[in-house]
Amino acid sequence: MGILTRFKDIMSSNINALLDKAENPEKMIDQCLRNLNSDLGKVKSETAAIMAEEQRAKRALDECLAEIEKMQTFAVKALEANNENDARKFLEQKASLTSKQAGLQEAYDLAHTNATHMREMHDKLVSDIGELESRKDMIKGKLAVAKTQERLNKIGSSVASANNSISSFEKYEDMADKALDKANAMAELNRSSTDNTIKDLTKKYTTDASVDDELAALKASLNK
Repeated sequence: MGILTRFKDIMSSNINALLDKAENPEKMIDQCLRNLNSDLGKVKSETAAIMAEEQRAKRALDECLAEIEKMQTFAVKALEANNENDARKFLEQKASLTSKQAGLQEAYDLAHTNATHMREMHDKLVSDIGELESRKDMIKGKLAVAKTQERLNKIGSSVASANNSISSFEKYEDMADKALDKANAMAELNRSSTDNTIKDLTKKYTTDASVDDELAALKASLNK
């Protein structure tokens, strides 16, 4: 029964493995569920056919058992009517039907086993599809969160790069401040050096008036 083999393949498949291989996991989820529902339709059709076969086998067996009971009843009635020949014919027919019953019973048992097995697999597939349907939104939600996290990771990298740029900017600003302070200090030193030189030159050509006055007074007193 090919449908049974196919069914086992369906039930043993791992949806997570399918998602790992999928370029678009969301579309793969929907496609997987479409495939499962399509296979469920085939399983339903096959299950219905096997269940119908079970019913036919059961009907044939019941009819045979009813005929056996009927032949037994007629055999008794024939004997009660003192007609042994007719009773023998009814019992011969009963024996023939009894022999046929064994084959019908075997066919029904097999059909019943197949139908039970098929119904179990059908119900399992329906249950699993229902579970996957309920998990579909959860899985898609996880994928959406994962995509958001990826965007945040990229933004985080950009922010880290921006922070590095800000740090570099502050470093360069500090370097500029130091350079400006150094230039201002040099200018101050240059102005101090120039002022000192002018003062020294001024002193060179400036005489002390009080000393000259005292010297002139001393010369005048000596001349007297």
